Amino acid sequence: MTETQQKKKGLIDQILDRVGVTEAPFFKTPDYMYNISYWLGAMVSGAFIYTVITGLFLLLYYMPANPYVQTQTIITSVPYGSVILFSHLYGAYIMIILAYIHMFRNFYKGAYKKPRELQWVTGVLLLALTMGASFFGYSLVSDVLGVNAINIGESLLVGTGFPGASTIANWLFGPGGDAAIASNPLVKSQLFDRLLGWHIIMVFLIGVLFGVHFLMSERYGMTPSFKEKPKVPAYYTKEEWSKFNEWWPRNVVYMLSIVLMTWGIILFVPDLLANINGLPIVINPYPAPEPGTAAALSTQPYPPWFFLFLYKFVDFELPNGQAMSPSLALSVLTILLLVIILMPFFENSEYMFLKNRKFWTWLMTVAWVSLIELSVWGYLAPGVPAPTSQQAIILGIPAVIIGVIILSVGRQKSTKSTPSLNTPQTVPKIGPTSILGTAVVSLLFAGNFGIWLMHPAMINLITMIPLGGLAAFMIYRMASGLRVKVSKPSGVMSWEEVKFRKTIALFAIPAIFVVTAIQTAIMWKLPSVGPQATYAGMDLGILLFLWGIAIQLYHYIVYVR
Repeated sequence: MTETQQKKKGLIDQILDRVGVTEAPFFKTPDYMYNISYWLGAMVSGAFIYTVITGLFLLLYYMPANPYVQTQTIITSVPYGSVILFSHLYGAYIMIILAYIHMFRNFYKGAYKKPRELQWVTGVLLLALTMGASFFGYSLVSDVLGVNAINIGESLLVGTGFPGASTIANWLFGPGGDAAIASNPLVKSQLFDRLLGWHIIMVFLIGVLFGVHFLMSERYGMTPSFKEKPKVPAYYTKEEWSKFNEWWPRNVVYMLSIVLMTWGIILFVPDLLANINGLPIVINPYPAPEPGTAAALSTQPYPPWFFLFLYKFVDFELPNGQAMSPSLALSVLTILLLVIILMPFFENSEYMFLKNRKFWTWLMTVAWVSLIELSVWGYLAPGVPAPTSQQAIILGIPAVIIGVIILSVGRQKSTKSTPSLNTPQTVPKIGPTSILGTAVVSLLFAGNFGIWLMHPAMINLITMIPLGGLAAFMIYRMASGLRVKVSKPSGVMSWEEVKFRKTIALFAIPAIFVVTAIQTAIMWKLPSVGPQATYAGMDLGILLFLWGIAIQLYHYIVYVR
């Protein structure tokens, strides 16, 4: 590069050149992969990063010697403490949900097949570590639910009778759940120091394993559509890969929009729920009553919602009517986990189609259906023994129906397919009416939302709900229209049509920034301390989500050709 060319480059570009970012061998992306379904891993990563950042802030105020009182202090006295605490909790919740969706989506797309076997293994391990870290973090509040989770986990582990089980339980839980109601703060700190230590260790392991998972994902890139690569191994060759879009800056811009929208949801959802009375205790962002109090005695003990399936599984009775032992329950779950982890090495079908891997499609479909069924069942009937006949009805009938449906579909043979690579793409189906209508409805919702924040009366809430629903629907339609789809050359719009639509989209960005300016002005006038700070949290959540939409529009204007 000549000196004149170097001078023309901006400061940021010069810094990136020095670091070598543009030379990094990150995966280049074909046009059709700019679709949110291909970026679920980025959403999981965004949730993880947000949870780590908020966790570091909470660590500054957390006191293991008096955890419950200190948690209440964070909610009532620390500026924006309720926002940070509630969004930290729901950041972990949303990360778990997204990780499940990401895993099952990758199964159906065949993303576990050769050469991505180890990527699948590390992904399943990441999900297990995430649930473990969330379990210990959930218990740090020291409410009756967290302490009950400790007692259940300890009793299940010790109840297995496996050699060394008591030692492991002592490593994990120290003096046990009874220490949570001890009057001596030193005894309490022995328990909650231990839980905090394990929470941090597991988060650290998630970060390390995520680095390995990320490097492997960049090695072969996102799994191509089966229309492009119908046979194993499904990945693009170096020659094909060289023709794709550079990861910098387009991938970074697209990923930033997704991360901002994810953060917006993480902030908005728990802060909204915090202002709704009568929520089920398993999804309420506020801590449950403190153990040992009168209120705790009338509280139904539940484990974390993401372990409700396990809570119900240990209620199963054997065919002879005897209760399932903890050792049998743990052994069965361990075997199932190992089967899922090692599945890529057992399932060796030649094609990527679901029709060619019917058994594993049935098994994994039954797995997520049963996961939902057991979780709901565990919430509705906690601790109630489940006889074999009831198990057969609730779990067996759906499994049979799924099997019949899968068996009735014939196998699919490979079709001749020519990779489209970076073929011309259609402009997203978004017209002037959609963009301007979305902007107007968003402005109306922003104004009404601001009125409700300043004057939280029921009539304002009732007015806001339909406007919010309409705004969400129109934003969803616009986002759906912005998906990049590959099409035949005959379906490509003329340059005049492309330019017109980009001009309209260009006007939508200032409209969004007008909305966010209103929201920002409102946010600074809202309370920053106590439960009412959640109004500011909802406001910030909407801000981040709209900024994500604005960056999506920018991506469309600048990069879609």
